[in-house]
Amino acid sequence: MASNVETVIRAVVTKGIEKVANFNRARMDETRAHPFLTGIHTPMTEERTLTDLAVTGTIPPELSGRYVRIGPNPFKPDPRGHHWFIGDGMVHGVRIEGGKALWYRNRYIRSQMLEAKGGPAAAPGPRRGRRDLVNTNVIQHRGQTLAIVEAGSFPARLNDELETVAYTDFGGTLQTSFSAHPHEDPLTGELHAICYDGMTQDTVWHVVVSPEGKVVRQEPIPVEHGPSIHECSITQKYVLVFDLPVTFSMKALIAGEQFPYHWNPDHQARVGLLPRAGTAEDVIWCDVDPCYVFHVANSYDTADGKVIVDLSAYQTMFAGGPDGPNGKSLGMERWEIDPAARRVTRTTVDAAPQEFHRPDERFFGQPYRYAWSLGLPEHAEQAFLGTTPIYRYDLHTGERQAHDFGPNRVPGEFVFVPRSADAPEGDGWVMGYVIDAANETTDLVILNAADMAAPPVASIHIPHRIPPGFHGNWLSDAG
Repeated sequence: MASNVETVIRAVVTKGIEKVANFNRARMDETRAHPFLTGIHTPMTEERTLTDLAVTGTIPPELSGRYVRIGPNPFKPDPRGHHWFIGDGMVHGVRIEGGKALWYRNRYIRSQMLEAKGGPAAAPGPRRGRRDLVNTNVIQHRGQTLAIVEAGSFPARLNDELETVAYTDFGGTLQTSFSAHPHEDPLTGELHAICYDGMTQDTVWHVVVSPEGKVVRQEPIPVEHGPSIHECSITQKYVLVFDLPVTFSMKALIAGEQFPYHWNPDHQARVGLLPRAGTAEDVIWCDVDPCYVFHVANSYDTADGKVIVDLSAYQTMFAGGPDGPNGKSLGMERWEIDPAARRVTRTTVDAAPQEFHRPDERFFGQPYRYAWSLGLPEHAEQAFLGTTPIYRYDLHTGERQAHDFGPNRVPGEFVFVPRSADAPEGDGWVMGYVIDAANETTDLVILNAADMAAPPVASIHIPHRIPPGFHGNWLSDAG
């Protein structure tokens, strides 16, 4: 915890850096066609509520809840220093009940930053500093809907209609930043996160939120260079800490870039195994060849004391320009981590470029069989996404299934939804938004999770293009 003197000094220095950054940003080209502000990424200009949604196919009657996805939607787009990751947050949701699509809504997250730009009035609640942008994930934890982001703001709590109710620090128990990608242990109800702060380069934190919605653990972990850690993963023994060579860049910040994280070849790539109740001194650090990881499919302990983690890996990341994610995808990998030898063995499961792996979340942190992911273009595109398939992996047999949406159709992350609480693993559906780029429309597509080649079970038609976002989740009425 910083002293009062340190806090004052940091505030003064930060204001000075911001002035220089703003000056340099103002000198950039404001007329260029930014790849994440044009084409499929062109921001929406209004909030809408639609109640008369056309449907092709039959919506499964077992589905009762909301599919909600969040992403950046700049209120006043400006290409100068812009990065895909820093746009104002907007949620897009569809309410499903009784075999019907009852509504579609999109709503901005009511931040103070949005209000300062002339947007809707900010929601109440505690803030962590002046940056309260939230745009990366929407989760449901113990009956609360939370919009979340990493490296800065407290979460924003949403109501059933996706309006921002208030920002929250979990009843005054959260002392750090939060994460955009925590994981709930389905066996305990605990929410685990690795959290970092852009202005603190020497520490990250393991944060645990209890089933009662209170932070019960904030364990500091020393690091170097300020690594960007998008998510953690868990097993029944460990929390995984991905300390990889994308780190804070003061040079980029001063130059006017609004997302100041770059590939850093001088940073040692490593993954840490933190015993779930251990301290920083207990972390078992294992070096790994330089790479970057956004997302994990799952991880679990083996009978012989090792850890298995399946993930999407990149050769580099944020090394090819400041606009958005860039780097050569290495496809889906399996890492076997040996804590005794402190060694990581990497094996390619599928070299096809891909992202946004999702398992059956009821089996997270445990041995599992199935995973789904979003294909990426074979050749890197400025817009990152493209007309790619959704994959399903049977990790026991090695089988890969794919669903191709056809020309000009751009999918995002798809999430698995079980048929019932006690259904076998993989028995259910996967769903997500698919942009029809030719017609400027969007479908919420529901697929049979066990038969990806089959036509969609249902497509809910939304008469406008929803810009690509980041994470979506099925928020069941059952909790």
